[in-house]
Amino acid sequence: MTSNKHKKSLFIEKQLETKNVLPTELTNRFELYPENKRRPVNKTLFKNDYFQLTYNLKADSLNVSSRGDLVYSAIPYDTARNYIQRAAIQYLLYPDAARQYIESHKENLETYLRLSIFQVTNKKVDKNSLKVMQAYNAIFEDPLFEIQILGRLLQHDETGALSANLAGKFLFSENVKTGISGYVSEYLNFVVQLTQTLPIITDGKNVQLLKSDIPKSVVSDTYLTVDSAIEQGLELLPQEVKQTIESSIVVAKQAAPVKSKLLLRSEFGKELAEVRENYVAHSVDPRELEPYFKNVLPTENTNLINVVSDIHTTDGELPFTNKYFNVFAGDISDSSVVNNDIKGLYVIGNHELAAVLPKSQNIENEEWEKWRPFFKNEWFQNLMRNPDESWYKLPTGNHIYYECVKVELEKRFPKMNVLNNESVIYKGIRYIGLTIPVVLVRRKKAQQTFILKALAQLLNEEYDIPTVIVSHAPLFNELSMLSPDSTAYNKDYICLEPKIKALFKQYNIIGVIHGHHHIPASSGRYKMVTFAGKELFVVCSIYSKINTGFELESLLSVEK
Repeated sequence: MTSNKHKKSLFIEKQLETKNVLPTELTNRFELYPENKRRPVNKTLFKNDYFQLTYNLKADSLNVSSRGDLVYSAIPYDTARNYIQRAAIQYLLYPDAARQYIESHKENLETYLRLSIFQVTNKKVDKNSLKVMQAYNAIFEDPLFEIQILGRLLQHDETGALSANLAGKFLFSENVKTGISGYVSEYLNFVVQLTQTLPIITDGKNVQLLKSDIPKSVVSDTYLTVDSAIEQGLELLPQEVKQTIESSIVVAKQAAPVKSKLLLRSEFGKELAEVRENYVAHSVDPRELEPYFKNVLPTENTNLINVVSDIHTTDGELPFTNKYFNVFAGDISDSSVVNNDIKGLYVIGNHELAAVLPKSQNIENEEWEKWRPFFKNEWFQNLMRNPDESWYKLPTGNHIYYECVKVELEKRFPKMNVLNNESVIYKGIRYIGLTIPVVLVRRKKAQQTFILKALAQLLNEEYDIPTVIVSHAPLFNELSMLSPDSTAYNKDYICLEPKIKALFKQYNIIGVIHGHHHIPASSGRYKMVTFAGKELFVVCSIYSKINTGFELESLLSVEK
C-alpha cells in the first residue's frame, strides 16, 4: 500500500475482535512473574524496566502500560499519550506518510507555533517570521519530536484544536523539558521487543492477540506485528534508539536504556507533584478555536453506507459530502443546517431537540405557534433556556414533541428518511430508527417499556429480514461501545426486560448503531458482542475531521 493511501486512512483503526482468549502457551507465562500470585485479575505476560503487557482475566483484554516509574509527560493533564503512541507506531511503519501528514498541516502548525512563541515571549509574531520558520523546521530535525507533533495533529483532527501548554507541545526548545521523547523511545523499544517475542500486535492503543488461524490479509496494516517492515522507520530514529531496538529484535531480551533523558518518578516525583498541584488550567473549548484552524483533510466521503453521528455543526453546513447512503445517528447539528442532496436515514438526537426551535427570543412570534403546546412542560422550558439542564427530564421516545422535531428535520434534509420510531428497508436490510435522545438511567424501566413496544410493532412478525436498530443514545450497556472505564458509564444502564431479549433472539437482528457518547474513532468504531444468545455488531462512529464516517457495508457483507 502506498504512502498516499495512508496519508489519512492509516490513522483510523480496523478492529479485529474484542476478546483475546489466551492459548495455553501464553497463560503458562503467568508463572514467570511472582506478582501474578497476588493479582487476581490483571496478570503480567511480558515486561521490561519501564513497560508491561497485562492480561485482564475478566474482560479477556490485553493492555500495554507503564510500570509506574517512567513518566509520560511533565505537562500537567497531557491527554495525548495514546495519540503519540499511535504516531510512534505509524512513524515506524510508514515514515513517508507520517511526514506527509505533518506537512499537510503546515498552516495549522504555523498557528500553533505563533501561539506557542507568544506563550513563551509574550510577543506576537507573524506566521512568516524567522522564529516561526525556525520552529517549524525544528520539527523535522528530531524524529522523536516529529513523532510527538504527529500525535498532536492526530489529536487535533479528532478532538479539536489544542490550547493548553502549547509551547511544551510544539516548540522543541520547551519540549525537551517534558520528558516525552524519552518515553517515546522506551515505548518503541518495548513494543518492538514485545511483538517480536509474543504473537501480539498493536497500533499504539489497541493490543490484540494474533491468532494462528487469522490470515495475514485480515490484519490491519496500521498494526505493528512480527512481520512489519520497520527498517525505513528505524533508520530515521536517533542512533542510540535504533541500536537499542535492533538489539531487542536480535536477542529478544531487554536491552540497555537509551541516552534520551528519561523522566522517572523515582527521581522527579516531588517536583512533578508540585507542578501538578500548582497548575492553573487554561484550556479553551476547541469549538471556540475552530475558526483559527483549517481542515486540511479530505471532505469527500465515498462510503456506500456511511455511518456517522455527533457532528454538532454550528456553521449551517455539513462538513463532508457523500453521494451514497448515510446513516445519521443523531446530534448532527447545533444550528439550522439545510442540505438538499444528502441521502439516507436520520434518527433524532438530543441536540436536534433544541436546534429546530425558532431563533427569535420573542415567543409571541408566529413561528413559535406550533411549539406553544409544550410551554407548560418543565423540560421544554429548560430546553429553551439551557438545554443541558433538560436532558435528564426529557420524555421517553413516544412523545408527540419528537414528531414535531421530525417534521422540521424533514424540511432541512428532504432526501433523508427521518425515523421517529419507524423503519426503512435499503438494499435488503431493514433499519429501525428508535428515538432515544439520551440515556435515562433512573427511568430505564419506562424507557425499556417504550423500546419493547416500538420494536414489537416495527418488527411486525417479519422474522427473517436482516435488521439493524439505530438510535442516538445506546439501548443499554450490553449494546454500547462505551467503555466501563469511562466516567460517562453507568453500570445500572442494563437491559432488565426479558421480552426485549426474546425479540432479539426471535428476529434476524444483526446489529445496532448508536452515537451520543463521544468515543474517539481511534478507540474503535465497532465491536462484536453476544446478546440474547447471538452475535451482533455494535457501531458508534463519532464525527471528527479524521472520521467522516464508518463503512457499514463491510459488516453487512459478513452478515448476508
